[in-house]
This record gives sequence, C-alpha cells and structure tokens, in this order.
Amino acid sequence: MKPTRFMTLNRHILEGEKMHPEATGELSALLSQLSMAAKVISLEVNKAGLVDILGFTGDSNVHGEQVKKLDMFAHEILIRAMDHGGHFCVMASEEEEDIIRIPQKHKIGKYVLLFDPLDGSSNIDANVSIGTIFSILKRVTPDGKPGTIEDCLQEGYKQVAAGYVLYGSSTMLVYTTGHGVYGFTLDPAFGEFLLSHDNIQIPENGRIYSINEGNYLYWHNGLKKYIKYLQSNTYDDKPYQARYIGSMVADVHRTLLYGGIFMYPADKRNPNGKLRLMYECNPMSFLIESAGGRAIDGKRRILEIVPKDLHQRTPIYLGSKKCVDLIESYLKEDEENKGGN
Repeated sequence: MKPTRFMTLNRHILEGEKMHPEATGELSALLSQLSMAAKVISLEVNKAGLVDILGFTGDSNVHGEQVKKLDMFAHEILIRAMDHGGHFCVMASEEEEDIIRIPQKHKIGKYVLLFDPLDGSSNIDANVSIGTIFSILKRVTPDGKPGTIEDCLQEGYKQVAAGYVLYGSSTMLVYTTGHGVYGFTLDPAFGEFLLSHDNIQIPENGRIYSINEGNYLYWHNGLKKYIKYLQSNTYDDKPYQARYIGSMVADVHRTLLYGGIFMYPADKRNPNGKLRLMYECNPMSFLIESAGGRAIDGKRRILEIVPKDLHQRTPIYLGSKKCVDLIESYLKEDEENKGGN
C-alpha cells in the first residue's frame, strides 16, 4: 500500500496550511466542515432507495425544474453544516433564488460559499453517479457585517478554493486551492477521506469527447464541424470516443483523470447555454485550470466572465489544453465566416 493511503483529508489540509505562514486556519476549518457534510450526504445517497428520499418533492426550483427529495436533503445538510462555524458571511445555492444569509445568532466570517447541492439529480432514480459542487470566495464587502449579493457575484479567478464530491461506486472529494488538485476517497471502514489521487494533472490531449449529441440539430456550424472532425479522424491510431453520462460531476471527473473534453454548448434554443456559471462552471473551471487544462465559453476564459446574476448560465468547453484549443479554433473560424457574409 502506498504511503499516501494514510494521508487523511484533514491532515492534507493542515499540512498545506503550514506552507503559508500567513494562513489563519479558517480555510482549513471550513474545508473540514464541508467534508463532514459530504459524508452525511454520501450516507443518504447510498441508502436513498430504502429511506423514501427518491423521487420528487412536488415543488419546482428557481430554474423551473422539478425538485428531487434528495436535492433538498443535500441543500439543507450543507446549510446546517456550514452556517454556524463563523467562517462565512453569506452563502448561495442553485436550489434557492436569493442569497442565503447567516443567522444573526452566529458569527459572521470573511468567506462566501456557493454550491450545487446535488448535481446530476435527474439521474438519482437510475442510480447513476451524482455529486456536490462547491466554490469558496473571499468577501469584498466590509468584514463583520452580513454578506450581500455583491460578495457572491465575483469572477471565477477570485476563488480561493473549489471542488466537488462524487457519489459513485465510491465517494470521492476532489479539491484545489489553486495550487494543485487532490482527490480523496472515502474509506467506509473508518469514515475518513484518504488521499488516493495526488497532484492530479490532466493529460495535455485526449481522445474522449463528452457532449449530448441529441442536440446536434440545434448546434452552431463550428461545433458541428468539430464533432465531424472527431468522428472521421483518429488519435494515436485509435478512434475518438464519445462518452456522456449527463451528470456534470461524473463527466468532468472522467475528463480530469483521462483527458479529453467536456462540452455543454450554446445552441439555437439556449443561446446562453444551460449550466450555471456560479455553481457549476466556475468551480469546475478553477479545478481544470489548476490541473493544467483550459475552460472557455467559446470565446473567452470562463474564469474571467463578470457575473451579472446569481443564476447566470454560460456555454462551457473544458478539458485537455489541446482539445480546448482545437474547438476554440473551429468556433472562431465559424464566427469569422459569419462576419464575412
């Protein structure tokens, strides 16, 4: 067994803190709190069919989507786990229209938490891998006062930490503070996240592409040409492979480890894309870039988009650098051809 198997998440966080003498320990503490919430959610996900938390609640969320029972369970667990520690000034969730204020009885901190409590929840009843995505920022309003929406609406490059928890055949927590990407697998025998993927680097290129090809009819020409290129060419003398799970956490996790590209583009029906900038695209882009990859909306770096709305959507193309470079060239050529007509 590798020595890294005995590196727990908490120990890893604390050792990382020692490398920064100016650190106060707050970021370490809140990451530890997040891992505890992840354990609780993982436990319920693994027995969801036995405890009547599958199916819909009968309500709709801010996006007009039907709310799953497990969605709301994860949403509430994260709020209860994180609102009392004194680390946050405000939170926001994909499941809630407005910001989530810290109760007055609790200390107000200097960090901001944005989260998608259960990404891929449409797959819950089919027992497909789902996950929790989180993004942490430093507040921009004065310390000591309740946070505002201004604290939440910051560009992605200002994140101080981001990550996701994947609930699959095993539960994994993957996170970055901008200096390397690290993966921890939950050992159910003694309930600890143990380092299983040290300093993850995404391959520079890859042969796996991940996109919902059922939307082909509505795509723009540049993307259609790129997909046709992949379908008619090879990589290392092997055909390109289409792999699409439909759960962003699962698709991006595979892309991070194996290389390739994940795409959720704009199309004629959804000119702004469908994935949420603050809860999904920013944290995933921060992870991918920290592992050596790229993430764009087709024209610009995702992490440089100035957010205007808490639930803003964006197209996204992320993954291996060379893969993203190639799709970017196809999209740019398409735009230039339009401009010339």
